[in-house]
Amino acid sequence: MLNIKSLSKLIIYIYLSLLHPGLFASEKLPLGEVPPLLKLEGNGGGRVDGKPWSSSNLVGKVHVLFYVAPSQKELNRLASDAIKKEKFPREKYASIAVVNMAASSWPNFILSTKIKSSQKEFPHTLYLKDVDRAFVKNWDLKDNSNCVLIFGTKSEVLFRFCGKLPETKIKEMLSILRANIVK
Repeated sequence: MLNIKSLSKLIIYIYLSLLHPGLFASEKLPLGEVPPLLKLEGNGGGRVDGKPWSSSNLVGKVHVLFYVAPSQKELNRLASDAIKKEKFPREKYASIAVVNMAASSWPNFILSTKIKSSQKEFPHTLYLKDVDRAFVKNWDLKDNSNCVLIFGTKSEVLFRFCGKLPETKIKEMLSILRANIVK
């Protein structure tokens, strides 16, 4: 049975979760730690060229990963544009866009065509297809959303947020990137 103090904490948690959905992020992605191994391969997805992808590749550079439902692709455009403006050196920084294919009513072949087109338009960003919601299941990322993650050079989680990044979080994200990418 809940006492008044426990009930008050629960109400505050629910209120804050609704107000700032990215505030209470996944326990599977604790800051400063390497996330559980995640693989996209075969019918479950992978790179645009059909090759598999593994989170073990998130080493050697600072990586920014956007996990996006197709209907939410513009949600964090300001964050994406802010990163582009910084012109981080490509030998120390990499960007990844993962499309949550299962979060769309569009047929996969249409989404695949659009993703291939985006890969050609933005060759410095690695585009991945997540057909089976692997990031949702394995890392507890929010489904049908737009999540932004930053990984350090040893693939440790430096930043994570799901939902629309407020201006304060965009500034925090950029500060983390600047501190971890030596120009």
